[in-house]
Amino acid sequence: MTSIREVLESRKYVPPAKLKALLAESEVSYASEEYQRLQWEKLKKQINGEINKVSTENIKEVVLDLFKLNLIRGRGWLVRCLMKSQVLSQSYTTVYAALICVLNSKIPELGELLVTRLILQFRKAYKNNDRDTCKASVIFLSQLVNFQVCHDIVVLQLLFLLLEHPTDTTVEIACALLHNCGHFLSENSSVALNAVFERLGTVLTEDMVSKRIQLLIQEAFKQRKNNYDAAPVIAEDLDLVEDEDKVTHTLSLDDKLKAQETLNTFQFDQEYEKHEKEYDELRKQILGLDNDSTDNESEDESEDDEADDEVKEQIRDLTESELTNFQKTVYLTMMSSINHEEAVHKLLKLQPIDPERKEQMLVDMIVKCCAQEKTYSKYYALVGEKLISVNRKWTKAFDQVFVDNYTNCHRYELSLIRNIGSFWGHMLASDKMGWEILQIVQLTEVDTNSASRIFLKFVFVKMQEELGLKKLKVRLSEDYIQPYINGLFPTSGADRLRFSINYFTAIGLGALTEDMRESLNNLPESEESDVEDENERKRTASPDH
Repeated sequence: MTSIREVLESRKYVPPAKLKALLAESEVSYASEEYQRLQWEKLKKQINGEINKVSTENIKEVVLDLFKLNLIRGRGWLVRCLMKSQVLSQSYTTVYAALICVLNSKIPELGELLVTRLILQFRKAYKNNDRDTCKASVIFLSQLVNFQVCHDIVVLQLLFLLLEHPTDTTVEIACALLHNCGHFLSENSSVALNAVFERLGTVLTEDMVSKRIQLLIQEAFKQRKNNYDAAPVIAEDLDLVEDEDKVTHTLSLDDKLKAQETLNTFQFDQEYEKHEKEYDELRKQILGLDNDSTDNESEDESEDDEADDEVKEQIRDLTESELTNFQKTVYLTMMSSINHEEAVHKLLKLQPIDPERKEQMLVDMIVKCCAQEKTYSKYYALVGEKLISVNRKWTKAFDQVFVDNYTNCHRYELSLIRNIGSFWGHMLASDKMGWEILQIVQLTEVDTNSASRIFLKFVFVKMQEELGLKKLKVRLSEDYIQPYINGLFPTSGADRLRFSINYFTAIGLGALTEDMRESLNNLPESEESDVEDENERKRTASPDH
């Protein structure tokens, strides 16, 4: 009888019954390398067969058949088959994108790996002037954007790269991209798309390309004018996933990416049976199979829940990695938007990872983006202005983040404090934020440190720049504001008055201290002595002494 080793070396298909008999006779363990290798070859052939036969008519059946296979183990081969098939049959790109959209909604690793490899494939082909592979990669990525598997930042980066130094090849590929996802971009990134068409107009008028390519550009303008024939972004037959269930991966052309080519080949698994059982549980969850049909009918439901949780944790990290992806999405959205209005439009459409804290997490990330700039940029504050006018939830979120920034500013570097302080100074000067938030500040030697004083300096300097010194003085003298700024501009207590006067004079805003100087001059000597004694007791009790 044929040995297991001979079967492996021949790599021929072995019927299940014969394989079972062969394994029984040779006493091969199901966790052995020989068995795993046979199963790997079988998995490859099954995945390849499903990809080769998928079409608009049978895509639902193919999806179900694929989920029955261990797609976690075979994800590298699945992505390889999809990319290879798409290059050979680009007319099926929408079908492949629809297929991965469904698979990605349940197993996000699949979509992320595909987008990663497509970006890397494009980079290599672009460097080597491989027109056909470049075009295939761009078309696949554009369809993945339509199906919201991939964030539109990628195709916008592609467009700007292709049109930066226009040639017949790059403009042709850019026009192919617009043909495939121009409709989606017109609905979701209209300002950026306008900039792209302005560039195309320049290419056309300055006669930078051949007549054939000029006709393609004219056709692109015509499609845009006709609103892409008012057809839906996704054909009805391929729209298989609800928007709230879609998982969008935010990757960009500049990211450091790894293709994970080892996933395409056999890897011996020390915990093979455990991982197979885990995927079996996941498959039941995805396909809605009833556990009563298994031999574990009498097991406690809590044990099943624990197994499901383990699988979910393996498949998708819902803590740090998801937060990182959310922050990255916000950052790329801000960077890819032409102006603050487009940025706000996109930010409001982002899916929250924690609905109860969506606003606070978003505001916190906007401030962090502002902090990371080399110099302060007003762009982020304009985004903040626009957001805070949406509803009260945003007002509360901005207040919470301000408190957090002020409380923890001792952890930041000076350049970060400068940008963050300037951001909040603009927000207060714009009247979008209420001055009530300043009641948390007590400007004394005991209640502040060097970082918080620097923070406040940039807040007030920015307000003075935005409003002008005269108008700022008027604002600070308004009656309704007085209770909230008493900690900054005290009306009693010699020590507090002196500290505040010296502080604002030192940062170049001594004109704001006129009322405090008058209060200090009119302060009774007895009160001055009592206050100084109290402050001395506080300093002595402080942990710094």
